[in-house]
Amino acid sequence: MTVTSSASIGIRTPAAGLEPHLTRVMAARQRFPARSVSDNWPSTERSRAEAARLLSRPPFTLENAGSELHHKHGIVMVLDWLEDQPGQTWQERWKASGIEQAGAAWRPVIKQWLHERGLKAAWRMPVVGRALTTVISAELLRPSVDWLAAGASRQGVLVRAMAHSRDPDGFERLRELGAQDQGVRPGAVTATLCRSALILAAKGGTIADITVGDVLELLATQAVVLKRAMAGTEVFYRLLHQFGALGEDAPQNLREVRYLGQRTPEELIDRYGLRCRAVRDLLVDYLRERQPALDYNSLKSLSYHLGKRFWQDIEHHHPDADSLRLAPDVIGQWKQRIRTKDKTVTTPDGRRTNTKVERLNHRDTLTQVRAFYLDIAQWALEDPGRWGPWVAPSPVRADELENRKVQRRRKARMDARTRERLPVLPILVRSVDQRRRDAAAVLEAARHAGPGEVFTAAGQQLVRAVVPHGTAGRIWAEDPHTGKRRDLGLEDERAFWTWAVVEVLRATGIRIEELLELSHHSLVQYRLPTTGELVPLLQIVPSKTDTERLLLVSPELADVLSAIICRVRNTTGAVPLVRSYDRGECEWQEPALLLFQRRICGEDRAFTDETVRTMLDQALIDTGLTDATGAPLRYTPHDFRRLFITDAILNGLPPHIAQVIAGHQDINVTLG
Repeated sequence: MTVTSSASIGIRTPAAGLEPHLTRVMAARQRFPARSVSDNWPSTERSRAEAARLLSRPPFTLENAGSELHHKHGIVMVLDWLEDQPGQTWQERWKASGIEQAGAAWRPVIKQWLHERGLKAAWRMPVVGRALTTVISAELLRPSVDWLAAGASRQGVLVRAMAHSRDPDGFERLRELGAQDQGVRPGAVTATLCRSALILAAKGGTIADITVGDVLELLATQAVVLKRAMAGTEVFYRLLHQFGALGEDAPQNLREVRYLGQRTPEELIDRYGLRCRAVRDLLVDYLRERQPALDYNSLKSLSYHLGKRFWQDIEHHHPDADSLRLAPDVIGQWKQRIRTKDKTVTTPDGRRTNTKVERLNHRDTLTQVRAFYLDIAQWALEDPGRWGPWVAPSPVRADELENRKVQRRRKARMDARTRERLPVLPILVRSVDQRRRDAAAVLEAARHAGPGEVFTAAGQQLVRAVVPHGTAGRIWAEDPHTGKRRDLGLEDERAFWTWAVVEVLRATGIRIEELLELSHHSLVQYRLPTTGELVPLLQIVPSKTDTERLLLVSPELADVLSAIICRVRNTTGAVPLVRSYDRGECEWQEPALLLFQRRICGEDRAFTDETVRTMLDQALIDTGLTDATGAPLRYTPHDFRRLFITDAILNGLPPHIAQVIAGHQDINVTLG
């Protein structure tokens, strides 16, 4: 049994920007391997006479008599060409022909063979192409995923052949599932059918036999061969899952497949490819020993500091290092390297120069390394056989971790950042609100305009674009002066959610993880015992401090939350249940009625912190605000938290009340 898979994926160089995507996919493929393909199966072992009889009967024949005549000629030429190659089966002959190495440029290979036999008529090659698709659909041979992903086979022809001869009921049902999902565009359904046909061609069987590994193998191969991230992959996976393929234990969506969850200590350390096996095993044992007392995010951070920032750096500059007892000059050079980093600076005249700047968090690495050495020395007293051989003097002195000056500098940076952003916050608030109103007005006006009709809204004159059938449901408009096409629905969605993020963050001062965990159930009411008045409250679930708290909802915040709820409700009037991914703990959360969610490709998805930060960055660019260096001013989600507390205390709120509202355990943090 041999595996015919995209083994060359690991050899080829992926296009820029694809590395993170391919890393996740390749790691997921270890958990979900693709089906193997044997060298022999009944159909490929057929004789020439048996293969000819099979292909001359339905469902491999064509209804049109003229087309069927040409098709028979094509079948004969393809079988003649394959018989001319060495091998006992059709699959062996296919591999021996060298056609797969040619990829999408395979046609000259057969064309040359035809010319050598005096068959030079131009009509022969198109006929051969269609006949080859029929041979594949009859499972006489199974091309590699690489060859198919490169576009060597015309996918529309392959889909029709597979739907007609291999699995007509399966393709029809898959097409119906796509049509029933209102959020899926016809183009995504077509891509799903094409990808399913490619998998059937390479692996055999029917749609019901497709596995998660088959899907991952094809998507990774397409991304590498075509050098771009592929669109419609989530829809492809979801429709197959709804179909009942992929297996009973398959995750519900492709994102759950790609995000692998928590890694073991071995996997955390092995990310860095350490040469010294003994030190690698020591670090793994150390992480395993510390694991019960740490959350996963802290464990992952510890593996980064010890595995990458410490020992990988030591091995890179001193490949023979195999002991924790390091020479003073080695330690000194290492400390200097982690203290600084390279930064590209653009000078006023436009030149780009590289300079060394201090790494703000380099003391985190020093702290973890010192703790590592001291822990081993302490544990050696209890278990000298395991830890004793590794006891060595700590390369980091206690005075090197003195951080009073660092804290003062950090406090100064925070104060400067707050002073710079607090005065211009009203500008940002007005800007995102105006952009939301304008986007909604333009979208509403476009809805009432016919294709090709000129309309005016929010001071803009646009032309409702004439779009193809495949983009039905989306509203496009064109600028009559520049001809630029705009997706008005997408603009309205981005403008609304940017406004919602800014308003909630500035009105509550909550953390970014708390924002993303707000749900419909977070809105609660409290009845005052004296007057019986209902007071709306916002319940903040435990996050950083594992402490739940309640915030009073102002009328302005109530309007924002009401608008969000109206936005996320589906056609039944209910807030959809969605699952969110905790990037810190690398775990999928249970479905919840999250407020910050949106519909993408027919699927309700929770917002991520990366999405929120991207929205804030774009909002600041739109305002035109700049910092002291002239660069675009940036707000992080935590900036709103500092601004909220600072503004509240400056306006007379007692610090101990601000501490409770902010959820700080130490009032000095609030005062800071």
